[in-house]
Amino acid sequence: MASTHDHPGEQAAQDPVRLISIRDTPLSVDEVLRAVGDDAAGGTALFVGTVRNHDGGADVDELGYTCHPSAEDEMRRIAEKVAAEYPVRALAAVHRVGDLRVGDLAVVVGVSCPHRGEAFEACRKLIDDLKHEVPIWKHQRFSDGTEEWVGA
Repeated sequence: MASTHDHPGEQAAQDPVRLISIRDTPLSVDEVLRAVGDDAAGGTALFVGTVRNHDGGADVDELGYTCHPSAEDEMRRIAEKVAAEYPVRALAAVHRVGDLRVGDLAVVVGVSCPHRGEAFEACRKLIDDLKHEVPIWKHQRFSDGTEEWVGA
């Protein structure tokens, strides 16, 4: 009997990057979940980043995201790197730009792999690298009238 790792479903897919996008319209968790669906995946991990009502001890009223024109290409580069490091069956990442309110979705990423541990690890690597490397900047506006720029 062949090792379970010899089965094609245990390997990374040929082209696992299914959806990469930066948008000025509301994001959909369902769209990302559909994009990473794969019959060979036993584990799917999603990360949903939302606008919270505070940061650094200050109340946040709203924020805006802007990005460099190369941001989507950088997202794809990072996605391909993560897919090369893990047995990714499917991967998706979408990020919002423009003005957002508390509770709005700012980023949604998803990864499916043959097993849950790989899916969790790949999803965490994907969101961490996107936050650190993609040229997207956040402009926070606080309740006390101050503001702050945060970004990669």
